[in-house]
Amino acid sequence: MSRDESRSKHAIAVPRWPAIGLANDHAGFLLKGFVKEVLSQHCDQIIDVGANSDAPVDFPDVTRQAIALIQQGKVRRVILVCGTGAGACIAANKIPGIRAAVCHDTFVARQAVEHDDVNVMCIGAWIIGPQVARDVIETFLAAEFSTEEHFRRRVEKLGELEREAARSLLQGTKQG
Repeated sequence: MSRDESRSKHAIAVPRWPAIGLANDHAGFLLKGFVKEVLSQHCDQIIDVGANSDAPVDFPDVTRQAIALIQQGKVRRVILVCGTGAGACIAANKIPGIRAAVCHDTFVARQAVEHDDVNVMCIGAWIIGPQVARDVIETFLAAEFSTEEHFRRRVEKLGELEREAARSLLQGTKQG
């Protein structure tokens, strides 16, 4: 079957992105090439900071490098690929300003961006295959954060949770 036979005639329109960050650990290495192929169809530059083999690496390290791309203003969104997506998601969400979600279906990929302003999508190479990965990535790239007030208010509250945690950490450091 050719790749085009699996594509719906009603595929979503994905805007062109200037740059997208990509990182993977060893468990995500086998899916990485396909993810890069998909991203190359929708962005001008893929900034790949992931593992280049299946030799073991620690997902917090590659996640940190990918998130730095957002912090430095080089990209607005990042895709992380590991075994399940969970470890990379946990690591990414430890960093202020990052809202990461594990997305193994298009509904979550769209909702996470539209409702929660997710800027990092995590996928599990052990969980989804190439065709689902393509659909999920394209949905993530096509989605935009809603302008509805209640979604904006909720995301602002997420930012306040981060600021409260940072203040608590600073106070703990001063007392210790």
